[in-house]
Amino acid sequence: MLNAIRAICRPQEYRVQLPASDTTKKSVMSHCTTTGDTVKNHRTVDLRSDTVTLPTAAMRQAMFDALLGDDVYGEDPTINRLEALAAERLGKEAALFLPSGTMANLVCLLAQCARGDGVIMGDRAHTFLFEAGSSAAVGGIHPSTLPNQLDGTLELRAIEAAIRDPKNDHYPRSRLICLENTHNRCGGAVLAPAYMAQVRELADRHGLAIHLDGARIFNAAAALGLGVSVLAHHADSVSFCLSKGLAAPVGSLVCGPSRFVGKARRQRKMLGGGMRQAGVLAAAGIVALETMTERLTEDHANARRLARGLAQSPGFLLEPEQVQTNIVIFEMASGMLPPEELVAGLATLGVKLSAIGGRRLRAVTHCDAGQEDIDYALFAVREVLGNSS
Repeated sequence: MLNAIRAICRPQEYRVQLPASDTTKKSVMSHCTTTGDTVKNHRTVDLRSDTVTLPTAAMRQAMFDALLGDDVYGEDPTINRLEALAAERLGKEAALFLPSGTMANLVCLLAQCARGDGVIMGDRAHTFLFEAGSSAAVGGIHPSTLPNQLDGTLELRAIEAAIRDPKNDHYPRSRLICLENTHNRCGGAVLAPAYMAQVRELADRHGLAIHLDGARIFNAAAALGLGVSVLAHHADSVSFCLSKGLAAPVGSLVCGPSRFVGKARRQRKMLGGGMRQAGVLAAAGIVALETMTERLTEDHANARRLARGLAQSPGFLLEPEQVQTNIVIFEMASGMLPPEELVAGLATLGVKLSAIGGRRLRAVTHCDAGQEDIDYALFAVREVLGNSS
């Protein structure tokens, strides 16, 4: 099957029937040059993740102009400004700049759990699936996983049942509940403030802290039309990413009480995350926070456009009305070509998606993929499916 697709769709040059729709034809022509019925692709639509975003011109200029110092000594003025801005936006006392979201989550767990302590998290959480087992390997922290519901939540009764008896020395001591907002593997689902308040009440009754993996928390805030501080309010610690939908090249931040951030700073140093003149990176993060958060609703609209288009193609299983933010997860019905072959066929047409296991695929919209890119991606999907039948 894949060889048949490749025979029809050679990389960079292939024969297609141009669509009758003027809108779709415009999107195809914006990505290709044509000679007769031969189309040469000259642009890639990369929907594998919002991590593929490139820094804006304003970010690049800010990086060039950044005032610098030694951040390990606390003397980089640009990093200090970014941390103050992040803390203010999230309604927390302090913030800490780190190289990556994985390190950000790890220092939060290390700062709140001792070796042998337990953390409660979802079985589809990024902290459980995609961070190299770092909390266990580095921190000796024991994860207790609960089933994530379709909306990204953990059932309150299940959380309470997972909390170990602190008087029983046979058990790890439950210290932390880890949540994710938006939830990546639950299709960008948003956790509402009311749910966070319920988890906060439960955690307080049992003396537990809450860490919120908010890699895409600004997407959640945009989807709900709320200030990001409202979503961060009930968490003791929050991490968020600058290099996904906010399009900065590098970096995440951890926000929380000053005492906690002091502990996180030490853990960052222990993990090798102390950086020197890193204001050249933080400068892009400042521009991201000041200019990129308000436009995230455009990415959400494009995700819904993509979901509606996919739903019109026979064999794709998804519910477009459930797409809340910029992540679209969909399934291919049995009997269709394998997802890996769809991904390979689309790549020859300049469109990149991710196969994420089973018959499921993921597409993530972002600032470098506009409405015409989405229309072209849908055209490419129809081409590959048509040539595989």
